Amino acid sequence: MQATPTLEQAEAPPAPNSRTFARAFADVKIAWEHRELWGHLGWQDIKQRYRRSVIGPLWITISMGTTALALGFLYSQLFNEDTATFLPYVTAGFVIWAFILGCVTEGTDVFISNEGLIKHLPAPITVHVLRLVWRQILFFAHNLIVYVVVLAIFFTSLNHPYKMGNDPLEKPGLGWSILLTIPGFALLALNAIWVSLLFGIISTRFRDIPPVVNSFINLVFFMTPIVWHAGVLNRVTAGQGDGGNWRVLIAELNPVYHYVEVVRAPMLGHPILWHHWAVVGGLTIFGWFLALVALRNWRARVSYWV
Repeated sequence: MQATPTLEQAEAPPAPNSRTFARAFADVKIAWEHRELWGHLGWQDIKQRYRRSVIGPLWITISMGTTALALGFLYSQLFNEDTATFLPYVTAGFVIWAFILGCVTEGTDVFISNEGLIKHLPAPITVHVLRLVWRQILFFAHNLIVYVVVLAIFFTSLNHPYKMGNDPLEKPGLGWSILLTIPGFALLALNAIWVSLLFGIISTRFRDIPPVVNSFINLVFFMTPIVWHAGVLNRVTAGQGDGGNWRVLIAELNPVYHYVEVVRAPMLGHPILWHHWAVVGGLTIFGWFLALVALRNWRARVSYWV
């Protein structure tokens, strides 16, 4: 015979369920409200990295400038490209790639490297992700100086319609479309948050993920049109007919290419191909859904896994 519950038991509220999307959304919302915290921590990360350095964070710019200029000149000669148009292309690609690379590789380690704060600071775990992305945005701002300098040097080659090497498609040249760089980068940063959040949670549970990502990231770099441009894939070599068009899939099936293009195309006066924005928009929705599912299911376990 089942016992009759007491008055206190009957009036007691049901036990809260931490695995709800409401809790996941609340984690992100509260983390955004703590932007003074992660904003300050992001600044401190850069100051700490270059503490006692004579020129400080300018080393970020110098390193990016050296790499972009060296590889830009090298690959322009290897691919028989015009340096005046190819060097800005490589520079813009490297600046964007550095942001993506930092968010992905450091994102896999975001909770592991913040073990002390997670265990002692009562804050949403998304705070650490926003700190990481904010730090990478600051790095991006430093690297953007290299792009501005290169653009100023070769501006006369980019402010009118031009072609790049053997690419049959003509580029419109720099214009008001350069303003699309702002929403393009905002969309890229929004994706960086869910990537770091999702990879960070999975990597905290499975410590094999960071080395796997680091192993494959170089392959992704060479498969992405950064030191080569996707226009060369549109060429149909003699005797191949239309069968050469399968090469286009090398770029189009690479999601990183679309992320790069929504920012790089307006930066260089390239035609705005809206299918890049459509792909990135779809990946944004799908990626945030996966991140929120992971946040809903395993948010409370991160502090134990670290």
